[in-house]
Amino acid sequence: MTLRDVRGLTVSTGNQAALDRFDAAVELLNGYYLDFLAVADEALEEDPGFVMGHCFKAGVYATCNEAAAQVELRRSVEAAEALSAGATDRERAHIAAARTWLEGDLERAAALYGRIVQEHPHDILALQIAHVADFFLGESRMLRDRVAQVLPHWDESVPGFGYVLGMHAFGLEQTNLYGRAEEAGRRALTLNNRDPWAIHAVAHVMEMQGRIGEGVEWMETRRAQWADNNAFSYHNWWHLALYHLEQGETERVLSLYDLHIRSNPASTALELVDGSAMLWRLHLRGIDVGDRWRDVADCWERAAADGFYAFNDAHAMMAFVADGRDDAADRTLAAQEQAARRGHGTGAMMARDVGLPVCRALQAFGRGEYRTAAKLLYAVRTRAHRFGGSHAQRDILDLTLVEAAIRSGDAPLAQALTAERNNLKPSSPANRSLTARAMGMADGRSISGRPSRTALPQNC
Repeated sequence: MTLRDVRGLTVSTGNQAALDRFDAAVELLNGYYLDFLAVADEALEEDPGFVMGHCFKAGVYATCNEAAAQVELRRSVEAAEALSAGATDRERAHIAAARTWLEGDLERAAALYGRIVQEHPHDILALQIAHVADFFLGESRMLRDRVAQVLPHWDESVPGFGYVLGMHAFGLEQTNLYGRAEEAGRRALTLNNRDPWAIHAVAHVMEMQGRIGEGVEWMETRRAQWADNNAFSYHNWWHLALYHLEQGETERVLSLYDLHIRSNPASTALELVDGSAMLWRLHLRGIDVGDRWRDVADCWERAAADGFYAFNDAHAMMAFVADGRDDAADRTLAAQEQAARRGHGTGAMMARDVGLPVCRALQAFGRGEYRTAAKLLYAVRTRAHRFGGSHAQRDILDLTLVEAAIRSGDAPLAQALTAERNNLKPSSPANRSLTARAMGMADGRSISGRPSRTALPQNC
């Protein structure tokens, strides 16, 4: 028997109670509200043969994008495959996409989930999984256009339309269409104010435009919509902390870090990324963070030799370098070297093109080899998107590059880089501070190590 879900898509179950729990789980996942896995399990308790219940769980574990989730991802994929004979074509497509992700071909998996959405524009589960895959791939255009492809099929009459607009808002922001992104995010919230992803998209706009005071107000006045009982709240807390860091309010940043960004001792890799990223920004500023690095580094130790996802490994390297764990840093570097040699898969490309040089640069920075760090980061900066993350997240590489240039005494490079930053965000107090340091440098040397003919005078 078959039934139709809340958006009219056919599912291979005759159990209405199971389908109702599935629809509820999808809505929770759309907003990253807690218990979506527990509710999906309830659907499977009602009907153990409910294929989309297993596909739902496969999508959730796939988008964890860390080695620790692979066991559960495989279990869900194999459970769905065992039921594929009675599945619909759409359900079999979900199974194939999840299997492809399990096998390590993230680019192909994103394409397969994207094809499901093209054929079934109301499949919001496939759309969300594809959206997250595009994020992990650093595919800014597809973050925008994969959603744009299906927008004509959506309106206020289709449940979940607000969440679709929120995804589109983030894609618009990642392609620098800030006005349209903010408009889409705000519209999403008029339809459903409990959409942390839409709130997050507008927070990105304000971060990129240097609207710091507005950003703090935006997040604080909507805290009830994103901070409570939400699996994504740690990242929105991170965005709020970024605003305070921009204003130099380091005590407030550390308070937010302790209470919210790193409040969960059993952190996922996604949470650890934000922990490392915030502490490293403070590290670059010379701020003493006490023993906080020890906790983050301890958590990263379990994945130091995975070589699973280069973006994660780069953030693990930050923790190991800052906490003085040379052995763990060496293991992470070796894992990236091994991943780079695996062939032509997504992980190999990410490690080879970005992860490996970034990890080498971070290790060099920790050793005080600032010229080497700057050279490695400068070479990779235009292709850093290939290992995923957002513009705001990848800015940590540019910040490290600027600091390495300053500490190495390369005035021309430091001044050029800070000029770039000021051109993009002239209202930024942090950028003005970096510029003052760069412009105050004595006659420096170029990244090649040769004396520069264009070093600016100290008071220029």
